[in-house]
Amino acid sequence: MPKVSKVLVLGGYGNFGKRISEFLATIPNIQIFISGRNLEKANQLAERLRDNAISSKINLSIETIKLDAFCDGFSSELKKLSVDLVIHTCGPFQGQDFRVPRACIEAGSHYIDLSDDRRFTCQITKLDSLAKEKNLLVLSGASSVPGLSSAVVERYKAEFSQIESIDIAIAPGYKAERGEATIRGILSYTGHPFKMYKQGKWTTTYGWMNPSYHYFCKSLGKRWLADIDVPDLTLFPERYNVSDRVSFKAGLELTLLHLTMYFMAALARIGLVKSWAPMTKLVVKASRWFDRFGTDRGGMQVKIKGKNHLAVSQTINWILVADDGIGPYIPTISANIIAKKLIDGEIKKFGATPCLGLYDLAEFDHYIQEMTITTKVDIDEC
Repeated sequence: MPKVSKVLVLGGYGNFGKRISEFLATIPNIQIFISGRNLEKANQLAERLRDNAISSKINLSIETIKLDAFCDGFSSELKKLSVDLVIHTCGPFQGQDFRVPRACIEAGSHYIDLSDDRRFTCQITKLDSLAKEKNLLVLSGASSVPGLSSAVVERYKAEFSQIESIDIAIAPGYKAERGEATIRGILSYTGHPFKMYKQGKWTTTYGWMNPSYHYFCKSLGKRWLADIDVPDLTLFPERYNVSDRVSFKAGLELTLLHLTMYFMAALARIGLVKSWAPMTKLVVKASRWFDRFGTDRGGMQVKIKGKNHLAVSQTINWILVADDGIGPYIPTISANIIAKKLIDGEIKKFGATPCLGLYDLAEFDHYIQEMTITTKVDIDEC
C-alpha cells in the first residue's frame, strides 16, 4: 500500500469539506491541500487551521489551490500535485460521472467521496480493475449512508439467524448548517421514481412521498419522514440476505416545510415539474426564513428486525442524537476514520467499492467521544 502523507480535499472549505479539513489538521506530519474554485475562502480556512495548529503545537503543512474538479484540465493538475489521497466533497453526486475518481487512479491517488447517490456509489465498482492494477483504494459513500448505516448493521448482524427488515431514518435539526449542494441533490430526485425492496420483491416508490410521522426517542420525539433514494436500498438486500424490506426515510423538522416538500414531490410525480433542482438557490434562500422555528437537534435510526439464533423474533434499534448543531459533522465521520486508517497504514484493501465494512462501530463511538453526540441501543425479543 503506497504511503499516505499528502491529502487533497476537493471542496475543502465547503459545508462538509471544511469539517474534513479541520480533522486532517489535527494529524501531525501530513501535508494538506485545500482546493476549490474560491481561493479566498480556502485561504481563510487555511489561516484559521494554521492558528489552531500553532496553539495546539501540531506540525501542520497546509496549502491552498484554486482547482475545479470538473474542468478539462483537472486530471493534469492532479498529476502535478502528486498527492497520495483525494477526498471528494464536491456534491451533489447526482448526475456526476466518474471523471474525478478516474483521474485519481491515473494520478496514483487513493480516493474517498461522500456520495449518497445510489447510482454513483453502487456503480463505482466499474473502476475496480483499474484501481487494483495500481494498488489503490477507490471508495464511494463514506458518509452517513452507506458508510455509517452499514457499520451499524455489520455490528449487529451476527445477532440474527435471519434479517427480515432494515429500516433507516435520518432527521436533521432544521437549524443545522446545510449546504447548497446537499439541497440540490435532494431536489434532483424529489417526486422521481426509484426501486426499493419491500415484501420480498422490488417495488417502485417516489422521492419525498409516502409521508409518515415517526417516533425516534424521548429526546428527539416525533418527526415527519418520507421515502428517499440512497445506495443502501440497492446494497443491503443482497449483502445482508434481507427477506422482507430495506427502507430509508428522511424528513424536515418543521411540519409545514416537510408537507411542502411532499406537495412539490406530487407535482413532479404527475409531470407538472420536470425537476426542482434548478430552483435550488431560491429554495435555500426561502428556507432560511424559517430558521428561528427549528432546533439544532437531529438524529439517525437503524432498526433491524428478524429472528435470533433461537428462532425468536428480535428487534435491535440503534439511535443517534446530535445536539448543538453538530449534525453536519456526522456525514464526514466515515471519510475521516478511513482517511486516518489509510494514513496509519491500517487498510490493505485495493479496488473500487462502496463504503461497506471498512471500519467498525467501535471506531465511530471512539470518534464521537468528545462531541455532543449520543447513541443508544434497544434490543427487544418477542
